[in-house]
Amino acid sequence: MIKVHGYGAVNPQAPIAPIDFERRDVGPKDVKIDILYCGVCHSDIHMVRSEWGPSVYPIVPGHEIVGTITEVGAEVTKFKVGDLAGVGVFVDSCRECPSCKKGQEQYCDEEMTPTYNGYYRDGVTQTFGGYSSTYVIDEAYTLHIPFTKELERVAPLLCAGITTYSPLRYAGVGKGHKVAVLGLGGLGHMAVKFAASFGAEVTMLSTSPSKEQDAKALGAHHFALSTDPATMESLKGSFDFILNTVAASHDLNKFLGLLKVEGKMLLVGIPPEAAQVYAATLISKRRSIIGSMIGGIEETQEMLDYCAEHNILSDVEMIDMKDVNEAYERVIKSDVKYRFVIDMKSLRD
Repeated sequence: MIKVHGYGAVNPQAPIAPIDFERRDVGPKDVKIDILYCGVCHSDIHMVRSEWGPSVYPIVPGHEIVGTITEVGAEVTKFKVGDLAGVGVFVDSCRECPSCKKGQEQYCDEEMTPTYNGYYRDGVTQTFGGYSSTYVIDEAYTLHIPFTKELERVAPLLCAGITTYSPLRYAGVGKGHKVAVLGLGGLGHMAVKFAASFGAEVTMLSTSPSKEQDAKALGAHHFALSTDPATMESLKGSFDFILNTVAASHDLNKFLGLLKVEGKMLLVGIPPEAAQVYAATLISKRRSIIGSMIGGIEETQEMLDYCAEHNILSDVEMIDMKDVNEAYERVIKSDVKYRFVIDMKSLRD
C-alpha cells in the first residue's frame, strides 16, 4: 500500500483537517498521479457534511484533479511517466451494462465508483479524493490533459466543465439557438462560455444586478434580472434552451414559461427540495425538462480537447490547502469567481 497525506473530515461536524491514509499499490493497468491542483466543488461541502445522504468517513474530498504521472503499471498503454493527467468525478464502473458500453459510465446500471465518498468495485475498499498528494487510478478512467500552462484553471473542467458541456452537446446547442443560463456560479460561468463558443445567443438570468458586467465579460450577449416582473414578462417564449444550474430552492414554473414551443430546460443543479411543476406549462408548448449530470470518459476527453482548441478555461481563485475551511464558507455565500482551486504544493510545504 502507498502512504498518502491529505486533508479530510472524520464526521459531518468536523472541519477539514490533515489526515493520513493508504492507497493501493500501482497495478498492471494503473497509473500513479502526483496531484498538482484540485478544484473545490460545492458537492464537496454537501458530502463532507453528509447533506446528500450518509457519507463514508473518514472522507477526503476532491474530484477535479490535475497532476503528473509518476508511475505506470506494466500493462499501461495510454500514458507514460511525465504525462499530465486528470481525474474527474468517477474512477470506475461495471464496464458491462448498456450505459458503460455506450461510453456513458456516469449512468452505470450498477452505479459508477465515485472518486471519493464511496467504495471500489470490491465493495470494501474506500475511495479517497484529490485533497491529497497522490492518486492511483486505472488508465481507462484517466484523462489526458491537453494543456501545458494554467493547469490550475483546467482542474474545474473535470466537473464544472463537463457538467455543463454534456447537456449542451446532448441538446445540440449551436448557431441560431437562443440559450438562457440560470445562475452565475461555478457551473453557470462555464455554461456561458460553452454556449457562446457553440455559436448560440446567450442570455444570463440572475437575481443579482451586480453580475451583469461579469456575465457579459464571460461571453453572454444579454443579461436579464429574473426578479423584475416586467423583464420576465418580456422574455416569455424566448428561449430554445435554459441551462438551469441553480442548487437553491426556486420555482421552475417561473422559468419554464420563458421557453419556446418544444423548448427544453436542461437541469444540472440539485435543489434541496423536490420541485413542483405545472403540467399545463409543459403541455401547452410541448416543453420538456431534461436532467443531466457529468459526462463519460470519452465525452470528458472530448470536452478537454475542445477547451484546449478554443482556449476555454475556468475562472479560479487559488488557495492553500490550510485555507479550505474558509473557502467552504465563501462557497456557501457565493463569494468566489468562480471556482476555488487548491495548490497542492501547499500540502507538501
